[in-house]
Amino acid sequence: MDDKVYKKLTLLHSNDMHGDFLAENVSDELVGGVSMLSGYISKVKKEEKNVIYCIAGDMFRGSVIDSEYLGYSTIEIMNMLSPDVVTIGNHETDYGLSHLLFMEKCAKFPIINANLYIKVNGTRLFKPYHIIEIDGMKILFIGILTEEVMNSAVNEKIVGSLVDISDAAKEVEKICNAFNGIDIDFTVLLTHIGFENDKILAAKLDPALGVDVIIGGHSHTFMDEPCKVNDILIVQAGTGTDQIGRFDIVINTDTNSVESYKWQAVPINATTCPNDPKMEDLISELKNQTDKKYGRVIRKLNCELRHDSRYIQTTLGSFFADIFKMATGCDLVLLTSGSIRVKHLGPVITLSDMMEAFPYSEEMYELNITGKQLKHMISFFCREEIWEGDVHEYYQLSKDWDIIYDRKTQKIVQMKFKDKDVEDDQLIRLGLRGYDFGNLKTFFDISPEETLPNGGYKVIATSSKELLYEFLENSDEIPEYPFEGRLVVTK
Repeated sequence: MDDKVYKKLTLLHSNDMHGDFLAENVSDELVGGVSMLSGYISKVKKEEKNVIYCIAGDMFRGSVIDSEYLGYSTIEIMNMLSPDVVTIGNHETDYGLSHLLFMEKCAKFPIINANLYIKVNGTRLFKPYHIIEIDGMKILFIGILTEEVMNSAVNEKIVGSLVDISDAAKEVEKICNAFNGIDIDFTVLLTHIGFENDKILAAKLDPALGVDVIIGGHSHTFMDEPCKVNDILIVQAGTGTDQIGRFDIVINTDTNSVESYKWQAVPINATTCPNDPKMEDLISELKNQTDKKYGRVIRKLNCELRHDSRYIQTTLGSFFADIFKMATGCDLVLLTSGSIRVKHLGPVITLSDMMEAFPYSEEMYELNITGKQLKHMISFFCREEIWEGDVHEYYQLSKDWDIIYDRKTQKIVQMKFKDKDVEDDQLIRLGLRGYDFGNLKTFFDISPEETLPNGGYKVIATSSKELLYEFLENSDEIPEYPFEGRLVVTK
């Protein structure tokens, strides 16, 4: 192989880490955590000549270590992990866009995004690209973010009203065209838009733009091999730190193309990945501080509750929805499945467990809606796109409801409340988090104004998180098992 023409590049990549900083004991083996992840990255950099490590968004959220310090602890951990380039995900905006811009100044690594703009003057919020020069090669990275970031921005009244998302394909074209003249050897899109949207984006791109690889995030997709669309390789590394994606690529620097490649999802475990002692010390210090504050037990349940999928009714989702219903007195609570950030909880629940499971503190709203409006809302969030793999909000229902949605007809075929059929003109008191109320039209295809003839809406709690925690810790009542019925989807 001619070393002047053919050069090897090793691309390591993570996505949707969500504060998964600590190793877990799985079948008597330590798995995941940033200490062994850092150890693996260092090991590869010693073994290989040209190594780049990148992160495709959503470093924030999912752990008490992240929440307690509003993401600053995560930035410090990432500084020690030393990625070469990072793009932002939608959860990087959870603490506010202005807070994210402050966090960027604390980062000692480049954070890129090409399609998040200030409306009034067309200025990008972040540097759109980053070029890494390594072994005589120029590697171009472009950052792309999902439109879902705007769902959070609507609650940030001033900043949110000034920010907009532009079309991803157009932004990629602008940047690639701008650098075509300086002999870019390899182009990577670092995206956080979801696997299905990565495929759509790849299909739109003109091959002359020279995009070689899309490293994605957002949909938490586990892969056995890369997907190829329009001659662009698309990969993603699931979620958390239990694995890392690894591309070993031979680049033809004459044609600026992939000559050959091997990709794998490498498991992060004690067998193959050494610990990073400095990272271990930092994580231990942060954990000790949060354990002192949040280690107290707030409830003991009879069994473990599960939340293995965002797109089915789960025991943990039903449990939380029931608590909100019991605490607010609403007829129905629709709780965003994505607001639950763990796959299991209990039977012993500490305050730290709850902060990881449900970290969001928006208000709780009560809306007066009709039975006809509710049928439309549920039909809308069960529309066919969700089953085709597109990411959008799905909901957990509180007790006393028995609803059947038929996918063939795309209609509600049964809706009962306390064993009685729900009439179209029946008034229902609906509880929603502020995030969902702020995106009522986007998530349910109904506007707040449409509820005004029924009595409108009001804030019934200033913090959904505090409402949930307080009830769980101090109420004599507790939702009863099993959690049955609610919403059944038939094919």
